[in-house]
Amino acid sequence: MCGIAVIVCGVRIELSTLSSPSEPPFERLQFSVEDVKSALSQRGPDSVGEKKILLQPTCAQEPVTLSFFEATEEAYKLENTTTSGELHFIGSTLQLRGTTPIIQPLVDSSGNILAYNGEVFGGIELTSYDNDTEVLLKSLAKANSLVPDVLSMIKGPWAIIYWQESSRTLWFGKDAFGRRSLLVHWPTVEDPRFLLSSVSPASSVANGSGLDSENGDSIHRFWEELPCGVYSMSFRVSESGVCIHGEVTKHEWRNNMWKELIEWERNLVLPRPEEDLSMSSIQEEKDNAISTFSGFAQTVLVVLKESVRRQTSLHSIFQGEKEVVPVAVLFSGGLDSMILAALLDQCLDPKYEVDLLNVSFDGPNAPDRISAKAGIKELKQIAPLRRWKLVEIDADLAKLTIETKRVMSLINPADTYMDLNIGTALWLAARGDGWIHEESDNQEDSQRIRYKSNARILLVGAGADEQCAGYGRHRTKYRNGSWGALDKEMKLDMQRIWKRNLGRDDRCIADNGKEGRFPFLDEDVIKTLLDIPLWEIADLEKPSGTGDKKILRQVAKLLGLHEVAKMPKRAIQFGSRIARESNRKNFGSNRAANQASAGSLRFNAP
Repeated sequence: MCGIAVIVCGVRIELSTLSSPSEPPFERLQFSVEDVKSALSQRGPDSVGEKKILLQPTCAQEPVTLSFFEATEEAYKLENTTTSGELHFIGSTLQLRGTTPIIQPLVDSSGNILAYNGEVFGGIELTSYDNDTEVLLKSLAKANSLVPDVLSMIKGPWAIIYWQESSRTLWFGKDAFGRRSLLVHWPTVEDPRFLLSSVSPASSVANGSGLDSENGDSIHRFWEELPCGVYSMSFRVSESGVCIHGEVTKHEWRNNMWKELIEWERNLVLPRPEEDLSMSSIQEEKDNAISTFSGFAQTVLVVLKESVRRQTSLHSIFQGEKEVVPVAVLFSGGLDSMILAALLDQCLDPKYEVDLLNVSFDGPNAPDRISAKAGIKELKQIAPLRRWKLVEIDADLAKLTIETKRVMSLINPADTYMDLNIGTALWLAARGDGWIHEESDNQEDSQRIRYKSNARILLVGAGADEQCAGYGRHRTKYRNGSWGALDKEMKLDMQRIWKRNLGRDDRCIADNGKEGRFPFLDEDVIKTLLDIPLWEIADLEKPSGTGDKKILRQVAKLLGLHEVAKMPKRAIQFGSRIARESNRKNFGSNRAANQASAGSLRFNAP
């Protein structure tokens, strides 16, 4: 996990293949380069680095051309009065791979510059001793103009900023599902810089325009989630030599796999109508239902386990460390987190402990705390040799003034109470500062002691509900429009998950120096679930806790998790009870909040 940014100054940006930014008025924010570096350092606490390139028109030549050179003291002294531009690259590192420390952005002998926030889980060959950022830089250097080809090969989450010296081109973008955050500020009259950053600096909110529910819709946000894809910016100077132009182009994915997954077209949506079946064939279908379904579930179990294995492989950087807890699970005790915990046990060396991070805003009474305690008992039954640590993270929303302001900056550009509630719960859980129970023969006599999880990898169940019909709105769509409406809603969820969920979640988790990993959003898992008939994924004729996420409930049973397989879905804001506390704090009561549709309302920036 890393924090990456680039600040482009003195360049007039042209969006040749992109839609123009929204019309004024624009939100005004104030922050410095040091603010950006400070925000990125939270994501990458191991090191912070920077690199600058100057763009200088050469007026002595006809036609006027551009000179590019590294920004050193000597370069600044040589700079004349001619208009110049600057590219300022910043990178911070949370190093999880490789045997020697690195400092981003990386620079090779040819002058290529790479700031990379991601993981290479496949597509580019690596050994357990390699740092994937270093290997990727070598691959990009060999690619010449074929940068989109290289990036289309990567399996895993990523966001990238890359300066290609040979073509004098700035490349940037993120993976097809947006599993890593990258924010963009398109130039405006108020702030003509072009900015990319993993996260918005905290001062952006503190000095912001104060968006609220009344004027938020009419103001164009300073930051946007960069849409998924690969982009380039080429540079030229105007004929007069007065202005430097930068032209932004969006490129197509070179791998058909990405195109297919983005389109998210399921072949088998509608089950055969029963009236077209004979009685004998209906009975035969019923007789074979369990075995057929188990076959689909077994297939999902295999790819999910491989996804967890890939995402929790401990590379050489961990060798020699003692008593380390390398991997934690965002843990509610619900279906998704229980499956991830059980699979992690099968993939992780038995010598390692596993932290199960559980946040509550109602002490022992929150639904997620109750289910987490029940869940750890079930995990101990199927994996008695593993030492599980349930980390109980207790929070009081009324006392989280500083923390709330911090989360407001992290979720930016999201700005609703629902986003704030989810972001706060995620941020506190990822921080891992809570309590554990000492081991005791008598559970009732065990004492709670302070504990802070130092695991740098955090498994999160994001993507399970979108792909397996886990939301209440899925049931509503099915009731109103049957299978076709359900499929359409699930497709919409998957195609907007980068904008609604993943950027926000990545920023809130990473701010604690942790890397969130999403096994349900592995490329092979997505493709496998998409290939399964929709009626085998979910059966929304059945009640909650049975028909929703039907395929994952069967996976849980195959893992021996029979109790959790019957649990209904609960979102983190409700299971932790932060939504209830937020409603009381901001609206006086749950009833008043519901009447005001509080979840979708924009909060007032401080």
